[in-house]
Amino acid sequence: MEPIKRNRVAKASTLPDFVLRQFDRHSGQPDHRQLYTILQGGIRQQVLAADTKLPPTRALAQALGIARNTVVHVYEQLALEGYVQAGVGRGTYVAAIGPRLVDRSAAPARARSALLSKRGSQLVSEARAARLQWGAFTPGVPEVRMFPTQVWSRLQARLARKHTPDQLTYATGPGDAGLRQAVSDYLQGTRGVVCSPEQVVITSGTQQSLHLVAQLLSDPGDKVWMEDPGYWGARSVLRAHGLDLQPVALDAEGMAPSPEQLRQPPRLMFVTPSHQYPLGALMGHGRRQQLLDYAAVHGVWVVEDDYDSEFRYGTRPLPALQGLDVHGRVVYLGTFSKTLFPALRIAYLVLPPDLVDGFARALNELFREGQTMQQAVLAQFLSEGHYATHIRRMRGVYSSRHDALIHAIGQEFGGQLPVIGGDAGLHLVLGLPPHVDDAAVADAAQRAGISTRPLSLYHLQQPAANKGLLLGYGAVPEEDIGPSFARLAQVVRGFL
Repeated sequence: MEPIKRNRVAKASTLPDFVLRQFDRHSGQPDHRQLYTILQGGIRQQVLAADTKLPPTRALAQALGIARNTVVHVYEQLALEGYVQAGVGRGTYVAAIGPRLVDRSAAPARARSALLSKRGSQLVSEARAARLQWGAFTPGVPEVRMFPTQVWSRLQARLARKHTPDQLTYATGPGDAGLRQAVSDYLQGTRGVVCSPEQVVITSGTQQSLHLVAQLLSDPGDKVWMEDPGYWGARSVLRAHGLDLQPVALDAEGMAPSPEQLRQPPRLMFVTPSHQYPLGALMGHGRRQQLLDYAAVHGVWVVEDDYDSEFRYGTRPLPALQGLDVHGRVVYLGTFSKTLFPALRIAYLVLPPDLVDGFARALNELFREGQTMQQAVLAQFLSEGHYATHIRRMRGVYSSRHDALIHAIGQEFGGQLPVIGGDAGLHLVLGLPPHVDDAAVADAAQRAGISTRPLSLYHLQQPAANKGLLLGYGAVPEEDIGPSFARLAQVVRGFL
């Protein structure tokens, strides 16, 4: 700090008036806060020039009718922040805060022009996340009202009584050991995943899993094969990391790369083989083996998103693609958002053994994970059989709601509009004629109190986009499906 100069010229004649004009004992604001704001503002705006001497604390307190200690406190705070300089027996002076680096009149315009980066602007302009996450017919939302909260609360209370300090601090590894064991047991028994608990890394949702995949297995500019149409959430994350997204057309079995695409291998391949999102195709064994062989030959990482395979109606789900992988090229993604409740924010990766340590380190380095207590509760929920019981119950509920929606569509349209991908998951697609603007239909439905999503938004190649509406039935009570769809049908007819 610059020493106080003895020969300073005091410029204090206007200071009391400057403060008195603004200070209001009846404003309701604390005296010290009000005085601090007045003096700090005057100095910052250079109304109180450098070297201006502030009145003695006793004199200013008497002039304002406040306690001297209040003024002392304000002066000390201003000195601490570098606005004033004080010396015993020398008084208190406004400090020289230096010239501004930019013209104040020009600064706002420059700030506005650089609010978002080019990448940030693209991300925001192409955002597809729905504003509403509940109600008929919001896609991808499970029935959370039937979640066994009493069982969960009991487990939570039991673990809270005997918690350890490491469960209340930052996580330092790939996740709760008990949950990794429970996830491994569950996947081997129900999804045909070949793994040990050591290959499981717990994350805070599929989006975080994808962030790790993009950061650790690719570099900006690398090619990624994406199903088209496909999951917009994966598209947003991978594009935000600077990857070159290559749309791959679908056939009856899902991703079907062309001969030209096969000649230019990607770095990553994102697939949903057990229930293609959003059209519902089921990839057969032959196609799965072809993609795995191609990945092994060309060093491609296959990212398998197995987001809701638990809910298939009429047939058993095919085992996971990962179970066929003998070359260690598949990164398997799973989540509890669809099977339990989205706000839980717990998902997992199953990785080839050589990747686990790197992913665990990156997870802790980039995200400083927690949720350790919740992970421990979920581990007990799985290991004690509550998860399997809940899945069985909800499979029956969703099957009935699925049938009710199919029936409602038939009642309103007969065979006029096709139903696509309606034998699994929590949604189906109502196809629309090519001339219909499905985004306009979804907007009109929103105004009528119905939430749906246009199929065209899931396409990377918009000119070739199919038209339709994604209809989620998971969170709609069976008795509400018919009346709700009748309202939507009225909207749709206005566009046919």
